[in-house]
Amino acid sequence: MGTLPVAGKEKEEVKRTNEIKTAIPLLEAIAIEGKEVSADALLTQRELADYLVTKRKAHYHFTVKGNQPGVLEDLKLYFQDRGEAHFVEHTPPDHGRVETRKIWTTTELNDYLNFPHVAQAFVIERHVTKKKTGESTLDIAYGITSRTPQQAGSHQVLKVNRGHWAIENSCHYIIDWNYDEDRSRIRTGHGPENMTRLRRFAISVIKSKGSGSVAQKMRQLTRNVRLVFDYLRMTENSCASHSG
Repeated sequence: MGTLPVAGKEKEEVKRTNEIKTAIPLLEAIAIEGKEVSADALLTQRELADYLVTKRKAHYHFTVKGNQPGVLEDLKLYFQDRGEAHFVEHTPPDHGRVETRKIWTTTELNDYLNFPHVAQAFVIERHVTKKKTGESTLDIAYGITSRTPQQAGSHQVLKVNRGHWAIENSCHYIIDWNYDEDRSRIRTGHGPENMTRLRRFAISVIKSKGSGSVAQKMRQLTRNVRLVFDYLRMTENSCASHSG
């Protein structure tokens, strides 16, 4: 892996800092004690991990990529000879493709990795075969979680990982449909990225409250600050009976 130019490093640092500054205040509005917070690689940061586990008594499920190079290299080295998978999942053919997911987990790196509160590390292989052409692809993802094997076995870690990306993919569709993001005129600096993440977070909050229709709830809350505060229970006199 090559070294980023200084300008590239500064840009990536600003991006990371903005992500953390946005994520933590938004999480303050949600009851997450005892729950698991999954995040993509950009939010795989020590500050967020410590905030979740120490301050909020929650758990994390993080993807590890190049922005944590030391942790990533350690995971690759450990899992390079991984042998038989600890759990295998075959999903029914969907949209003309067959998927097989395999996962390996370990606790042997818990005290070695330079990352707080690691209770398991894992690697996931995702094999996809297109039924029509026979074309196959293989994706490999590395990650860490603060849940112990007793709290989450290999099958549960895989389930959380799959659920995270299912939400990511559904968010893409909802954002395009409800926000018409492709026509957004926000194009300078970090504006487009920040707006996308704020929109994703808003959708995730609505989904977490069991709303039957995200679009309908968004229309109901639009331009009604008081209703939004009640919905998020952000004020002392918020209506306790307010439903999703």
